[in-house]
Amino acid sequence: MTDLDSARATLTRVFGHAAFRGLQEDVIAEVLAGRDVFAVLPTGGGKSLCYQIPALVREGAGLVVSPLIALMQDQVAALNAAGVSAARLDSSLTPQARADVFDRLEAGALDLLYVSPEGLASGVIAEKLSRVKLALIAIDEAHCVSQWGHDFRPDYRNLGKLAERFPDTPRIAVTATADAPTRADIVHQLHLEDARVFVASFDRPNLQLSAERKGTKPQQRVVDLVGARRGRSGIVYAATRDGVEQIAAALTNTGVPALAYHAGLDPETRAERQRKFQAEDDIVIAATVAFGMGVDKPDVRFVIHADPPKSIEAYWQEVGRAGRDGDPAEGVALYGAVDLRRSLNWVEQSDASAEIKQTQARKARALYAFLDGFACRRASVRRYFGEENPEPCGACDICRDPPASVDASDLAAKTLSAVARMGERFGRGRVIDHLIGKPPRDDLDAGCATLTTYGIAKDESEPALRRVVDQLLFEGLLREDDANMRPILKLGEPDDVRAVFRKERAVRMREEAPAKSKRGREQKRAEMRGEDPATAERFARLRDWRRTEAAAAGVPPYVIFSDKTLMGVAQIKPRVLADLSLVSGIGEVKLKKYGNALLALLKDEAA
Repeated sequence: MTDLDSARATLTRVFGHAAFRGLQEDVIAEVLAGRDVFAVLPTGGGKSLCYQIPALVREGAGLVVSPLIALMQDQVAALNAAGVSAARLDSSLTPQARADVFDRLEAGALDLLYVSPEGLASGVIAEKLSRVKLALIAIDEAHCVSQWGHDFRPDYRNLGKLAERFPDTPRIAVTATADAPTRADIVHQLHLEDARVFVASFDRPNLQLSAERKGTKPQQRVVDLVGARRGRSGIVYAATRDGVEQIAAALTNTGVPALAYHAGLDPETRAERQRKFQAEDDIVIAATVAFGMGVDKPDVRFVIHADPPKSIEAYWQEVGRAGRDGDPAEGVALYGAVDLRRSLNWVEQSDASAEIKQTQARKARALYAFLDGFACRRASVRRYFGEENPEPCGACDICRDPPASVDASDLAAKTLSAVARMGERFGRGRVIDHLIGKPPRDDLDAGCATLTTYGIAKDESEPALRRVVDQLLFEGLLREDDANMRPILKLGEPDDVRAVFRKERAVRMREEAPAKSKRGREQKRAEMRGEDPATAERFARLRDWRRTEAAAAGVPPYVIFSDKTLMGVAQIKPRVLADLSLVSGIGEVKLKKYGNALLALLKDEAA
């Protein structure tokens, strides 16, 4: 039997899957041959199997460098439940527990050992590792290595030294989101110049994406969106701690079981809330990005961005936390011009170099162009990451209900002209008042009332002009400067502005949709999510059983079985153990441990 044959057998025996998906087999074959690999695979694409299975097939222990304790805990628990000898070394362990892990490592009793980059930098762990046989070294969430990425962590830079310290051990770096410059930087920083690079499609066919501009009551909109998905597990991302607390409170007031999670909470509270979110089926967690890579829950059904993230990479990483099990899931993003200004201010106030600031600002603008654009959501993301000629997905809001657009070029030119003639000294409110021709508030306004742009848009409404200003900000034709502690409108790049004046560049914007139509679409989506009643009833009983088993074992429910596996059981109505062995996600260990209980649970109906 070849190593690759052993890998296929391990996939079925341990993890209960019939065949590899996508690029998994190609990546695993490289590692089994002892060669370095860099793999960019989408969230939910089975990145962990690319190093877990070779670690089980090759001689020695697989070393996995992972950024978060919670992520390590989840993966170790899932591996242990599947009968794999895995352990972790992190700051939460007692000295005795750490000693026990070292003893198992030196005795050759570990298949996989998870450590943090900070822990690996310590002399103790490095010295212990130098005395044992390593099957491979895996660097998870490899985008953390690069300053061009969206979650740079300085400690990851030191991982390049592993090439010198373990020259005969194959290394595999994996991530879900990295554009071309980030991928090049990862290869350079980790000394993977000779590694074979695999980049899978960034497509997530099970994700249904949508985005909408914020209205006058964005928090209520979030409550409505979550309410339309009641009973499902989801994440709501907000930009600030106060925003997180307010959203969690508003959801709780409507009867939705919701928790707040942010870095301002003490570690014990954060850990308990994350445990509760992972353990229960219908919890919604409102969080800042502090709640991120530690989420390994496969059955998150929606991610809502109450505030947009900083880049398309961050958006794809965060929205990708929905539907990791491959079943349908949703990503909804709310955004506005104020959010763009906040993102650009964060960039400007950072300690990064001018070059990095310029790149971050460009990425922020690319995100808003994506959110406010007219192109298929998934195709736009794939194109951003370098895929050529991606087909429209047919499922996002743009594909299902293409937004009507209007030519706002004339109104845009009038707005830009007003900003210029008013000396780039005023915020949007005064500029809009000036365009409409409202009576002057003070001497400054009175002076501007003599300009040719005063009242030039008197037939337009304030909301329409605000949308035009937003559009100009999204396109970079205007920018907002907070230098005087209040946002002042300034002109964008001179060549771009002149192109509008000369009618060489058109400005188109979305035609405003009535609020009731948005609610109608939400209701329609909710109706479309129905399930066969008998299957749904079996699925509900299986989830209740799983919740009890998980509580007894002290692990999250999905460590027992994922929702996708339980739905497979519900659909086939098994009569014998052999039936269960056909369900993806049920390996030998779990079949022996839980098979009879599942059959007994469904026995009455099967009879």
